[in-house]
Amino acid sequence: MRNWLITGCSSGFGAELARAALAAGDRVMTTARDPAALAEFPDRTRLDVTDEASIAAAVAATVERFGRIDVLVNNAGHGSVGAVEEIEPAHLRSLMDVMFFGAVSLTQAVLPHMREQGGGAIVQISSMGGQLSMPGFGAYCAAKFALEGLSEALHAEVGPLGIRVHIVEPGAFRTAFGGARLHRSPALPAYAETTAATRAAVEDMDGTQPGDPAKAARAILTLLDTPDAPLRLALGSDAVDAIRAHQAWIRAELDGWEPLSRSTDLANEEVSA
Repeated sequence: MRNWLITGCSSGFGAELARAALAAGDRVMTTARDPAALAEFPDRTRLDVTDEASIAAAVAATVERFGRIDVLVNNAGHGSVGAVEEIEPAHLRSLMDVMFFGAVSLTQAVLPHMREQGGGAIVQISSMGGQLSMPGFGAYCAAKFALEGLSEALHAEVGPLGIRVHIVEPGAFRTAFGGARLHRSPALPAYAETTAATRAAVEDMDGTQPGDPAKAARAILTLLDTPDAPLRLALGSDAVDAIRAHQAWIRAELDGWEPLSRSTDLANEEVSA
């Protein structure tokens, strides 16, 4: 039996993951800014991931209730659409506070407990947008890129301590990404051609996404049940296809410009001198 602390459990991946873990016989501390939205879950507490005191209280409540934290899932977040020039600075900072700095703070708060108990797992809910970006999703993807960069370093740092780190990269799932919680930056006519399709897609996507959040939750449990599980797990055929195509593009650029890239090294005789 594992003891979980999951952020953002009022809907979407957080709620489905809590249900799947409970169905597997685990114990889950569900969290949200408004605990009233968590009435279906037996253990719940308020958590604002942008508030250090709230983070400390939620971690303490989980340890007091269960005795330990075996799995931390950083899931809290929301969507954002707008060209880079259109992004309001205050919104970008708010987005990073929730989706990056909040996840970092929770990870830092839980790690001492995991180190003391000699193990645990940290699951970072990223996105296929943590490896590639698209017009109109610059702010959202920036937060996910940052989370993945930090988590890759964390993976190497805490693996020898018996602590696992996993980055989950979903594609489009039916999680109300395009609903009321989606932030829409004011549109500039100059970007109608490059971002109009993205803006239209997020308005019409809810209920049409190919991914099933319940299946995603079960896949994450399978990941945690597998001893040699990968650092990154893409979820959804769209994520697999998009990430593979992006990696091929990066490889083609690297290979195509390799001579110029290598030409900037100091000559061997200069190095030996």
